[in-house]
Amino acid sequence: MATRDTGGQSQSGKGRADEEIEDVTVEANPEVAERHAEITEDVDDLLDEIDSVLEENAEEFVRGYVQKGGQ
Repeated sequence: MATRDTGGQSQSGKGRADEEIEDVTVEANPEVAERHAEITEDVDDLLDEIDSVLEENAEEFVRGYVQKGGQ
């Protein structure tokens, strides 16, 4: 006999509302905050560089990215 899969998850009456949520305060380490700022700046610079390359070579990029033969 075949069973039917409804594809969803059932929800019980209990959930996050019944759980106690503890507020956590995190103090940032200055070294970690500085490193985070450096990494964020590096990522922003890299994204800007990618953006400028795509602006210059957008048509060539799209032609090279087109999937062929159902790949």
